[in-house]
Amino acid sequence: MKYDINYKLYLVTEEDMPFEQLLPVIKQAVSGGVSLVQLREKSSEGRIFYEKALKLKSFLDTLSIPLIINDRVDVALAVGAAGVHVGQSDLPLEAVKKIIPDSMVVGISARTVEEAVLAEEKGADYIGVGSIFPTLSKPDAKLLPKGMLEKIIESVTIPVVAIGGITEQNAGMLQEYKIDGLAVISSITRAADPKSAAERLLKNAFRG
Repeated sequence: MKYDINYKLYLVTEEDMPFEQLLPVIKQAVSGGVSLVQLREKSSEGRIFYEKALKLKSFLDTLSIPLIINDRVDVALAVGAAGVHVGQSDLPLEAVKKIIPDSMVVGISARTVEEAVLAEEKGADYIGVGSIFPTLSKPDAKLLPKGMLEKIIESVTIPVVAIGGITEQNAGMLQEYKIDGLAVISSITRAADPKSAAERLLKNAFRG
């Protein structure tokens, strides 16, 4: 049985943010409407990643918010996360599916219609598409070609989550697309008031 996940406002954590600093941000963000959290720790050693993931999952369980682990399938399995998210250069989707239980969701990043369609065929539960706008969180991220988001949405039946440089100011530009959710990092983690930031992101992207 799969987790019934709401992708509408998907918070991806800031790299190497201390847990004590991350905890209040997530608590406020969830109260503002964040429905899913991904722990992203590209440079952390395995033990540190695991311990942080364990504490974060324990906290999120009290709020009934699913935890997704970025890249590290082993960490996701070890802490019993709701799912794992991989990129095109990570462990292949079909290999991930062999390792994880049916109850765990798997998302994959896609930038082309071909990648999106193949992801659905291989069993992905959702697709992360971007970068929609320029982003400071991932300076090397390539901007999605004009019109590509719409083409990807039309090519698959699984949920599509937009990611990359989404702010309160530009979130409204996504209203014209039938996205299932938006994934953000700094717009919430670096906000003076994460709760209000989450509320405004939702209002601007999905109003009406």
